[in-house]
Amino acid sequence: MKVAILAGGVGTRLVEETEVKPKPMIEIGGRPILWHILMHYSHYGFNHFVIALGYKGEAIKKYIVDYCSLNSNLTVNLKDGKVQIHNSNKAKVNWIVDLVDTGISTLTGGRIKRLAPYIGNETFMLTWGDGVSDVNLLNLLDFHYSHGKYATLTAVRPAARFGHLDLKSDQVVEFSEKPQTSEGWINGAFFVLEPQIFDYIDNDNTQWEKKPLESLAKEGQLMAYRHTSFWQCMDTLRDKRLLESLWQGGNAPWKIWED
Repeated sequence: MKVAILAGGVGTRLVEETEVKPKPMIEIGGRPILWHILMHYSHYGFNHFVIALGYKGEAIKKYIVDYCSLNSNLTVNLKDGKVQIHNSNKAKVNWIVDLVDTGISTLTGGRIKRLAPYIGNETFMLTWGDGVSDVNLLNLLDFHYSHGKYATLTAVRPAARFGHLDLKSDQVVEFSEKPQTSEGWINGAFFVLEPQIFDYIDNDNTQWEKKPLESLAKEGQLMAYRHTSFWQCMDTLRDKRLLESLWQGGNAPWKIWED
């Protein structure tokens, strides 16, 4: 199963860092947050990623292209330019990564729609390139298959303000971008989606969090997997410092993989 990751936003609230790099390349513990997300999915056996690029996407391309070399021993023949990689297993990953330019100004829905040719007519996962969690992805997938609807999102309860969810049992009956309250559930991404969702996205100017999710909810096709453990996005410098402190203190709940 393929995992789509939206990594094309500008990240204006982290301008201190995003002036020189895209948001998913901001580092936590010396590694881009994108790496942390890939490691999370890989831990559960999901190793084929389709990454939607936009703002400063070349930085993500370079990181992925260089990843194996930077995590291996090399022999470089400067006469003919050939590079021989030794001990590539040091990288400890088995990833296939599609890097797709989806435009600088394309909105989230448009980016998802542009990934359709790479995903094909199959169930897929989707998340943002700026948030980490300890959500059990196999349990999430089992939940998705159990209800037979087009879309599952992961509902979380952080102390933040994001998309507000009204839930009836496990079904999302209303989706709206409202100020979050401490009692409510919000959209934490970590979606499982059927290919039918592409029909809900009109064009590059479609925001996934608006018309598509609102329509899916109204039609009874959007379900919520309730996650009560750790979830944290990296929207601000304060968020970054929180994640960094958890990592440096050896208390990063999202680190569920072995070194």
